[in-house]
Amino acid sequence: MQHQVLKWTLALAGLAVAGGLFAQAGGLTRTLVGRADVSVPGREAVVARVEVAAGARSGRHTHPGDEISYVAEGQLELLVDGQASRVVKAGESFVIPAGTVHEAHNVSDTPAKLIGVYVVEKGKPLATPAP
Repeated sequence: MQHQVLKWTLALAGLAVAGGLFAQAGGLTRTLVGRADVSVPGREAVVARVEVAAGARSGRHTHPGDEISYVAEGQLELLVDGQASRVVKAGESFVIPAGTVHEAHNVSDTPAKLIGVYVVEKGKPLATPAP
């Protein structure tokens, strides 16, 4: 019984620590919804609720895998290195390839809410700041 309690305690602590890893400066918050292995060895899928505060920027960053996001509420200006900026609105989606420097800017006066799915290398930080 104590073994099971310890196992659950460690699992919950791991989720709490992982949840902390998803918060970023600049008005962007990621809340872990789920995480699971995928069919590609060494990769996992991470699902998160993402919120970008009104007027905030996510900060330039990369991911160690592909990001597939759906805008549930609001809109964002999406700035991807090597591409023209574009606005993505509620009901639309976008894909950011692995390692691509990008940033989201909420130019509105209401928060933007997204569902993000990241298929990333296991053991690496979900996001890394970029210059």
